[in-house]
Amino acid sequence: MINLVLIEATKAFVKKELANAEGGHDWFHIERVYNNALLISKGEVVNLEIVALGALLHDIADSKFHNGDDTVGPKKARTFLQEHNVDSSIIEHVVAIIENISFSSNIGKTDAFNSIELQVVQDADRLDALGAIGIARTFNYGGFKNRALYNPDIKPNLNMTKAEYKASTAPTINHFYEKLLLLKDTMNTKTGKEIALERHNYMFSFLNQFHAEVNGEK
Repeated sequence: MINLVLIEATKAFVKKELANAEGGHDWFHIERVYNNALLISKGEVVNLEIVALGALLHDIADSKFHNGDDTVGPKKARTFLQEHNVDSSIIEHVVAIIENISFSSNIGKTDAFNSIELQVVQDADRLDALGAIGIARTFNYGGFKNRALYNPDIKPNLNMTKAEYKASTAPTINHFYEKLLLLKDTMNTKTGKEIALERHNYMFSFLNQFHAEVNGEK
């Protein structure tokens, strides 16, 4: 049974930690991922407490905002859960979700941790990178990093290593081709795949319109 007191304490902790976060990685991103995860879980047999904690803590310290350090988030989550006397097996599972959820963490990896709970939270997170919200988040982050909107002389790099991906300063539009349009085919669950397809198609339509306007077409 899910510990509702723990879940509410986790929500309060995350809201406080992300009070000044970049708009695409703030509490409202976490809340959307949490709600997506609960929705997807209805069609899967999962430990709902692990899913809920994994969704709420998955971006507690995104490496993008900590000089690329992938260890900050897992450490923060572990400390918080230990302070709330969460069972060690649940802590280890939640930490493993945080360590393996991201697109970049799986580039070139052949021995990644896996579980149905990770698959649910991963799908929930990736859904928030698609569709209208995905478009908004992408341009928000590009502006936050002062990146070019579009530059036809800089082509998308479809074969980046993890280090190249994390160090990229390419124009924002390139991110759609280097990551976002690839997400549809990485979804794990039936519900995730169905929602991702609809959001993928919406995003693809946006890109067609974007390039038509860039090229001076009607």
